[in-house]
Amino acid sequence: MEKKIKIAAVGDNCIDLYVNTGEFYPGGNPVNVAVYVKRMNGDSSYTGVVGNDEYGKFMIASLNKKGVDTSHIKILEGKTAVTHVEIKNGDRILGDYEEGVMADFKLTDEDIDFLCNHDLVVTGIWGMIEDDLYRIKERKVPLAFDFADKLDSETTHKALPYVDYAFFSCDSKNKEELHEFMKYIKSKGPGVVVVTRGEKGSIAYDGNEFTEFGIIECQVVDSMGAGDSYIAGFLMGILKGQSIAQSMRMGALSSSETLGYYGAW
Repeated sequence: MEKKIKIAAVGDNCIDLYVNTGEFYPGGNPVNVAVYVKRMNGDSSYTGVVGNDEYGKFMIASLNKKGVDTSHIKILEGKTAVTHVEIKNGDRILGDYEEGVMADFKLTDEDIDFLCNHDLVVTGIWGMIEDDLYRIKERKVPLAFDFADKLDSETTHKALPYVDYAFFSCDSKNKEELHEFMKYIKSKGPGVVVVTRGEKGSIAYDGNEFTEFGIIECQVVDSMGAGDSYIAGFLMGILKGQSIAQSMRMGALSSSETLGYYGAW
């Protein structure tokens, strides 16, 4: 029997509260990736912190329902993080963010041991663990990081030397500018740099060549989680021994599924 791929997601979580309808969904980059990995028949865990409020209970229950390992979610006195979201023409517009107990998130030694018992660790720009990345790198566990659209932030520069798979989101630069940017990022340490470009598809760079992949056509209902599902698909491809091009296709396929419904999952 083939051994299941195990991915550890760690960092931020939040409740996505849709101001148009009053509906709310569990979300946050690492949380979403953990769920999408399960959707692709991998094993995943989420390590983070929630408040002792109803949203916190909802977050844990929702992840448990999807089969994600929640054994390393801490519950602190206070409020679970909330992002206010508006939908306009299928695009999500992020409003106010209430950080809540995420402001107090810290990894313990035991958390590090737990994370390093996976095939890969994935986190992101709002995960608040950039100061601990070296501890994962020292254990030789591959690390993926979603920098979102933060091309030049302090956290970006701090994290890059420890990252194996660096993901960015940018549809404003032309291809030539992107290539130069990706070469620069690659020079800072990552093994592979991937930029997702919305409707323009994605570009990957491994230091030798640039690989491009378009999109899988689908009806767009809500773009929430599209980038996270791409990351999950790409990483599952890589861990299955697929080529970069094949992994990009897996990312696009995963993304197209997420685009077809409201909420990240």
